[in-house]
Amino acid sequence: MGSIGLDDLRSILLSERETGRLTAIAPDLFDRGYLNLASLISKVYALEDPLSDEARSLIEETLAIKETLRELFSIRSRKILALTVMHAEDNYYDREEVKRMVPSEKEMFDTVTVSIEQCKGNLLHTIVPVQHSPFLVAVIDESADSGADIEEENITVPPESQKGDLPLSSPCALVRVLEDMESFMGIDGRIYTLSKGDILTLPERNAAVLSERNIVLNMNLCK
Repeated sequence: MGSIGLDDLRSILLSERETGRLTAIAPDLFDRGYLNLASLISKVYALEDPLSDEARSLIEETLAIKETLRELFSIRSRKILALTVMHAEDNYYDREEVKRMVPSEKEMFDTVTVSIEQCKGNLLHTIVPVQHSPFLVAVIDESADSGADIEEENITVPPESQKGDLPLSSPCALVRVLEDMESFMGIDGRIYTLSKGDILTLPERNAAVLSERNIVLNMNLCK
C-alpha cells in the first residue's frame, strides 16, 4: 500500500465538493493518507534543526494533509447521513452511491440506518389498522417453491363492539432484504416493496415467513 500525496488528496476533495453525490474513492485512501503523514513526521524528527525552513515546510504539509482528510471525511459523512434519511423516509436514493462507500463508511451507513428504522418502528408502527372487514393479508405460500409466490388470506375483523378488546401494539422485526420482491400487503395493512439491500421493519409474522424463505434476514434474531 503506497502513500498518497497532498496534491492528489486535494484533487479528490475538489471532486467531492463539486458534486452532491458520493464520488468513488480507493477503499484504502484514508489509510494511505495517514501513511504519508507518518512518513512526513519521521522526516521532521530526523532533521537536526527542527526550526529550519525544511522542517517548517514539512510541518505545513503535514497540517495540510490532516485538514484535507478531515474535510473529505466531513463532506462524505454529510452525504451518507442524507442517504440514511432518504432511506428511512422511503424516498428514492441512488444505491450506486452506497457502493461507493469505503468499508468504514458503509458500516456507519448501516448502523445509522438500523437506528433510524428501530426508532421509526417504535414510534410509527404501533397501531393495528381495523378499517376494513375483511382486509387482505399477503403471506408466503408455504407449498410454493419460489419465495416470491404470494397468496391472499382473508382476516375477519371482530364486530365494532369487540374492537375495544384488540391489542394496540403490532410487534415488528427489523430485517435486511436478501432478494427483491414484488409489493405485498403486510398484516398491519401497509404495502411493502422489498429491494435487495434494504433495511426496514416488517410485522413479525411477515418477517418470520420471509426469513424462512431466505428473502429477508431477521436482524432482531442476530443480536
